[in-house]
Amino acid sequence: MVSRKKFDLGPMLKPKSVAVIGASHDSEKVGHIILQNYINGGYSGRLYAVNKDASSKILGIDVYTSIMKIKDRIDLAVIAIPAQMVPEALEECGKAKVKTAVVVSGGFSEVGETELQNEIVRIADRYGIAMLGPNCLGVMDPRSRVDTLFLPTYKLSKAQIGGVSFVAQSGAVGSTVLDLISGEGFGLSKFFSYGNAAQVDEVDILEYLMNDDETKVIVMYIEGIKRGKEFIEIAKKITKIKPVIVLKAGKTAAGASAAHSHTASLAGSYEAHDAVFRQFGFVIANDISELIYYSKIFAYESEPSGGRVAIITNGGGTGVLTADAVSSTKHLTLAEFSGATKKILTASMPKLVNIRNPLDLAGDADSKRYGDAIAAVAGDQNTDIIAVIVLFQTPGADSEVAAELIKIKQTANKPMIVISIGSEYTQMHKIMMESGGVPVFDSPLSAATALEGLLDYGNYKKAVA
Repeated sequence: MVSRKKFDLGPMLKPKSVAVIGASHDSEKVGHIILQNYINGGYSGRLYAVNKDASSKILGIDVYTSIMKIKDRIDLAVIAIPAQMVPEALEECGKAKVKTAVVVSGGFSEVGETELQNEIVRIADRYGIAMLGPNCLGVMDPRSRVDTLFLPTYKLSKAQIGGVSFVAQSGAVGSTVLDLISGEGFGLSKFFSYGNAAQVDEVDILEYLMNDDETKVIVMYIEGIKRGKEFIEIAKKITKIKPVIVLKAGKTAAGASAAHSHTASLAGSYEAHDAVFRQFGFVIANDISELIYYSKIFAYESEPSGGRVAIITNGGGTGVLTADAVSSTKHLTLAEFSGATKKILTASMPKLVNIRNPLDLAGDADSKRYGDAIAAVAGDQNTDIIAVIVLFQTPGADSEVAAELIKIKQTANKPMIVISIGSEYTQMHKIMMESGGVPVFDSPLSAATALEGLLDYGNYKKAVA
């Protein structure tokens, strides 16, 4: 039976000492890759290799035949050995007073070996080890340089340090999202891939992240929830403090069946999960793309006071598409500029600019025109959100425009996002703007979707305050 004690996950994310059990001399083996990742990542704690073959060093590190032979107290043991050998290794971890363990090995309940999984839970419980997994990628913390992922670094770009923590039951989805995050301006705080959740599960992880000052936004991919009542209790608390974005798999019977064979997860009724998420203010993503859009908006922006959107563009057609996207949402609307704002804009804009929302600055709009327009609209009490479209293909749009938007963003008192569509030249400026704190979206629809999620969460917080 799974223990319901509270687990201290701190030593798993911030360990002073790590032992890789199954560290291999073979560079193709999982244990070798994990050890290599710790070295490549610059982990500054004490690192140990455990392998039955201790005849030579692995990657310059001394090898021990058992974790019990290491004189140091180990905070985290990463176990990457065949499933049948895990109970013995975990027993030795207990005798060595290891605090936490990540079992990346597969071959447990997901393939019908339920008793084997129950055995390692009993061992972990008996010794008070907080155990993540089995059948998982484990954890990553860019600040402490902890990385139990067995993915070669040349195949996975690593995200910069930030405030978004990602929790994934699936290692495959988790690694995909990590790779995508690395191409975005916001960074990663923590990563959990918990697999079969034999002991430490999503409730334990959420409770840890709720109290983690380094985590500003929580993003989840889940296939099933083991402890529904406890999940609801933590959900009531956590969304009052920080946003939780969730992508739930298993919407269909086929998906639920696939989830069970993947992580031995009982996906349950999607409708029931959806109802719980909505009741407690979770932001619900429908696919991985939306997961990224929501992560970005919450990483960069605070909740708006309302849903009135002002659109400023240098391309009329894209402005129209953005107006359509905003109007197609349930809670966003187009702002109606005040008379005072219209006067300011009339005085500062060329005569060819039609003073209305969307505000089309024309294809020759430069940094000054953007700056004047945004300043006028930002001061309008009828505007809650500013959506700026920059098409860098036009003559006036260049690095000065990007720099102006960064400057404005630093003192903005309202959410301001940018929509910019294009290839290399555009992407260069996207990186520039996001490094300066400006969230950039690649389509009107993605921007509108993200903004509505931000607004809805803000309204939820007001309602429960």
